[in-house]
Amino acid sequence: MSITLPSTVSEDQLHLEVARFYARHLQLLDDGDVDEWAATCTDDCAFLLPGMTEPVRGRQALAAAVRKVREELAAKGERQRHLHVMTTVTPREDGTFRARSYGLVISTQRGGDPRLHRMCVCEDVLVRTADGWQVQSRRVTRDDQ
Repeated sequence: MSITLPSTVSEDQLHLEVARFYARHLQLLDDGDVDEWAATCTDDCAFLLPGMTEPVRGRQALAAAVRKVREELAAKGERQRHLHVMTTVTPREDGTFRARSYGLVISTQRGGDPRLHRMCVCEDVLVRTADGWQVQSRRVTRDDQ
């Protein structure tokens, strides 16, 4: 069945909105604005990342997990930057949107050169709310697994 966008939204506008969302979403993460970053996810969000057997569920649990990883990286003197590229956005019958991106994580050791830490496929379910876009679920798979 073909899904149509609301008449007020073109496909180009949809992709622009999602690209702007990801720019803000990932910069908040990388800059350590954990609570503001978590607010870009729904209260009941679910994230399944490589190495996990169960998803992290809920905004508070997600924020706590991100804080822990940031502390571990800081202790090692390492900084990460996340990039989502080649994003496709597909409306779904339930009114949500499927966004599929290639995710790159660049790590830089203090005083060192940047290196590709991970190449992944990121599959999100996004919802459009009165406050803007939010991630309802995320599934990340590594290319090497």
